[in-house]
Amino acid sequence: MSAPTASPLAQRLRDVLQLRFTDLFAALPASVLAGISPASPWRRLGRVLGYAGLRLVGNVFQPLRNPGELRGAVWLYVVSANNYEALRFIQEARPDAVLVAGQGKNIGRYGGAVNRLSLRRKILYYWQYPAALRGLRQLVGSRALRFFDLVFYAIGYYEVYRRALRHYRPRAVVFANDHNDDSRSLLLACRAEGVPTAYVQHASVSTNFPPLGFDLSLLEGQDALDKYRQCGPVAGRVELVGMPKADAFLSRRNTNPRVQRVAVACNIHDPLPALTEALVFLTAQFPNLTFTLRPHPSDTRDFSALRQLLPGLQWSDARQEQVFDFLLAHDALIAADTSTHLEATLLNVASMYYRFGTNALTNDYYGYVRHGLVARADSLPELAALVQQYAACKPATLYQRAAYYNATLGTELEGHSQQFCLAKLAAMLDNSRAE
Repeated sequence: MSAPTASPLAQRLRDVLQLRFTDLFAALPASVLAGISPASPWRRLGRVLGYAGLRLVGNVFQPLRNPGELRGAVWLYVVSANNYEALRFIQEARPDAVLVAGQGKNIGRYGGAVNRLSLRRKILYYWQYPAALRGLRQLVGSRALRFFDLVFYAIGYYEVYRRALRHYRPRAVVFANDHNDDSRSLLLACRAEGVPTAYVQHASVSTNFPPLGFDLSLLEGQDALDKYRQCGPVAGRVELVGMPKADAFLSRRNTNPRVQRVAVACNIHDPLPALTEALVFLTAQFPNLTFTLRPHPSDTRDFSALRQLLPGLQWSDARQEQVFDFLLAHDALIAADTSTHLEATLLNVASMYYRFGTNALTNDYYGYVRHGLVARADSLPELAALVQQYAACKPATLYQRAAYYNATLGTELEGHSQQFCLAKLAAMLDNSRAE
């Protein structure tokens, strides 16, 4: 007998939570997973109950006062401050474009500047939860139960967003994220309601991402397209447009011939003991260089011990300082797996790849070392040798290494990616109107 077919609900949630069911996600360090989905089922249950009380019930009583007109507009859907910065240029250029986020979504310092889609009715769809878990267990096995909390959070987004689309009838929805559960749900809802969709790549992508499923995908360069082709069939039209958010900064590339100021970027995947060890080593080796640590905006770990240990270490608050402004204040970058390497190289900041963690599945996660974008150090002495090399002489042509990642680099469109994107988006909207 053939295995029973999973329900449409389970298949849809499998799509929505695609990244959460990958080997990569399951193999994340326990300290990282603890912040997303704790190992203890009781702690996961506690989070589910907290979500149910604070978010599901809390949304019912939270007033929504949107500053913009959502009806018939072009929605720019954001799930983070980085998304906001990636799509803001469209809102500034098009009077019919509005920035939109889900009710209660944390958009950092831009939280008050975005319109909100009501999630009050999300609570009405949780009767589906037992059936969703059973169906997902057919599709992904034990991971459905291991991540039952993430399944719980995802319930209801699709149905609520379909209702919102029918109510407001947006002209199109533009995304900067293609793998979060709410983004995936809205994309599937748009398909069901016949609303055109576009995607503006806002950071480097991975072969673990879902297949491209937008009507128009505006990718930065060949690297992104090659990776998405490995994710699965590429739907819709694809254009390689460069990096719109970098336009205003490319003319200000770092021309210092020697490294004097070194940036260090970290995220929750970088273990704090190894990060501390590296910083202690580097500051002792190079007392005449200035080092600045920039934790990812989602990194909420306690760095107080590190502050006390290294009082001379400078700090950058990613919630307040944009990444390009941060990089322009430095001559070099040290980091593990982060798209900041690409942004640094575009500004001719000498970028060095050094792994603070040991997860084999994230080794050169974005392929920056493999494709020659950045230099790699596998030990602290090797890292010190790279820093010493760049401190003696930093080439003025490092940025040219980024051509594989940024299609407009070295062309007449360099620095004009925003206009390029706007033209492609306008053509899509005109075509959808004609149809």
